[in-house]
Amino acid sequence: MRARRVAATIALALIAAGLAGSAHAERLIVSVSNHRVTVTPNYAGEELVLFGSVERDGPTAAAPDSYDLVVTVRGPRADMVTRRKERRFGIWINTDARQFPNVPGYLAVFANRPIEAIASPEVQRRQQLGLANVRLQEGAGPADAEALADDVFRHAFVRLQSRHGLYREDTTAVTFLTSTLFRTGIPLPAAVPIGTYEVEIKLFANGAYITKTETAFEIVKVGFEQFVASTARQNGFVYGLITTAMALMTGWMASIVFRRD
Repeated sequence: MRARRVAATIALALIAAGLAGSAHAERLIVSVSNHRVTVTPNYAGEELVLFGSVERDGPTAAAPDSYDLVVTVRGPRADMVTRRKERRFGIWINTDARQFPNVPGYLAVFANRPIEAIASPEVQRRQQLGLANVRLQEGAGPADAEALADDVFRHAFVRLQSRHGLYREDTTAVTFLTSTLFRTGIPLPAAVPIGTYEVEIKLFANGAYITKTETAFEIVKVGFEQFVASTARQNGFVYGLITTAMALMTGWMASIVFRRD
């Protein structure tokens, strides 16, 4: 009898889990227009297109009236520093600084409507929706805490990155072409960092998080710039010889062009 009761309990648990999973049977199918962006000497920036659809596994539950999407793009990570300057004795000097270790060199958030209208403040913080809620660690040690949105150094860091087009938030960038088909642009400025970019797409309905999916693309240098960057990284001695030879040749050519007869 006890074995039967245990088996019945397990069966009921599996059925309940199946019903709970089928309550939200949506899944996201996405792609980007170009998975490999090449940077040449005359690169001036471009815009990728992310497109996709919301698909349901079956008529397991009534579809919501509308969906919401939040797309977060994170570029290659690096250690960055924000400094505070003050005018003393007639000159501007650095008086304080904060280090932001392992932060995205590019960070963009796109949505189909304001973040506040998509989810509650608690869900926004938990799901890191919007620039104000993306976690950025402040300090270099393991004991250092996450920089809060109202921290003056974090605010200055985000402002400076936004000025160069590297941090951005646009709550009108995602467009639903139909009730399930969507698209958005991903602007890439001329100063975009080289490396792999992670794209995270989160789906919401009626203020509740449903599911997410991820994709990626990379930005690489090609041509002479790539040769110089690779040589400098892999063989510093050869890079030093090449740059020295180029400097000598440039000086020699300049002496010929501008010499006085």
